[in-house]
Amino acid sequence: MAKHSYGGLFGEIVTMAVATLRDQKARSGLTILGVVIGIMSIVGSTSLIRGLDQSLRDTIETMGPDVIMLTKFSAISMGSGEEFMELIRRPNLTTDDADAIARQADSLANVAIVLGQGGPPTQERVYYRSEQTKPIMVLGTTSEYPDVQPVNLVEGRFFTPGETRRRTRVAVLGHTPAQALFPNTDPIGKRVRIGTSRYTVIGVVGETPSPGGFNMGQDDFVLVPDTTYQKQFGIRGRWAFGGEMRSVMIAAAPREGVDPEVAIRDIERVMRIRHGLRLDEPNDFEFITQDAMLALWDQISGATFLSLIVISSIALMVGGIGVMAIMTISVTDRTREIGTRRAIGAKRKEILWQFLLEAACLTGIGGLIGILLGSGIGLGIHWATGFPVSLPWWSFALGLGFSCGVGIVFGMYPAIKASSLDPIEALRYE
Repeated sequence: MAKHSYGGLFGEIVTMAVATLRDQKARSGLTILGVVIGIMSIVGSTSLIRGLDQSLRDTIETMGPDVIMLTKFSAISMGSGEEFMELIRRPNLTTDDADAIARQADSLANVAIVLGQGGPPTQERVYYRSEQTKPIMVLGTTSEYPDVQPVNLVEGRFFTPGETRRRTRVAVLGHTPAQALFPNTDPIGKRVRIGTSRYTVIGVVGETPSPGGFNMGQDDFVLVPDTTYQKQFGIRGRWAFGGEMRSVMIAAAPREGVDPEVAIRDIERVMRIRHGLRLDEPNDFEFITQDAMLALWDQISGATFLSLIVISSIALMVGGIGVMAIMTISVTDRTREIGTRRAIGAKRKEILWQFLLEAACLTGIGGLIGILLGSGIGLGIHWATGFPVSLPWWSFALGLGFSCGVGIVFGMYPAIKASSLDPIEALRYE
């Protein structure tokens, strides 16, 4: 019986809240506006960050769990708080370093040089007859590169050790330049121009899968032999604010059955000897692995998500203050109604729950509107730009829970005020 009465009370309160929303559209709209904006921000930002998070994770995972990249420094060291000017003063890596690692690190199966990526990037347009690409990354590497970094060749082949030694002008196109220059033509054997030099296309790399088809530039590259690259571009780069940095990166893969950590220690041993580092001196070079990249992205995405939640919560707080102010006014306007309900037997806790649930119901409606608008914004951006989005069910539950929570927290004061009214004085109120 009691259960039925509480269910009837809840249904009555919901009905009254909807009636209030319908009869006092302007006041109710202002009451829930801040809640709508806050929930819309939470759901919209969550959908975009989650989509980008999954897309970047899939891209990082294409690197392969066993690939070890050695570089002067990277975003990982900058993300850990090290001073940039200290990092730039580190010694440059050289092609001789790669040769020494290949000879002396017995735990490695293959070592490849990558030029144009370990410093200021080399970007050039690629031309074929009247067609041209946007500026894309030009990378110089060795014939061992496919054995270190998995390369999905969909057409042709990779260059050979002989072509590398002879500085042959051959090129392997990424998916983006291949589609831009040869949309309906077999590119193998065609002559393209990279910068000022002509190259023969001998291979094409397939498209890197990404959620939603959103391209973050992972296919915007062309590979040429490292010797040919050095002849055309050199290996020295200069930062705009001063300071030289050679664009050398070394990629390595451990032997089968060798733990990547063992291979990293092997490379570290060789490089510390070459750089003359004492036992108490830190490394003046850096390793990039899949796990390190994922850890850095976890740090960045976590901080970004937290910042957006805090910003969105400010809008929710503003909405909550509006709820408290307008519900307090509503208590004053409905004083005689409260007195009548108390006079016919309504208990204080029933009046308290009436106003609490009414506030929660109003903000819950605002939460539903915010969820719909936030989802619409995320899907609209996805359809317009291809940017990946993710709309997990928990983001809807979180948004709805937040909105109802705001109604309960900020509706507490007017609810207590309403339940504390003296019924006789309330009936006399004009």
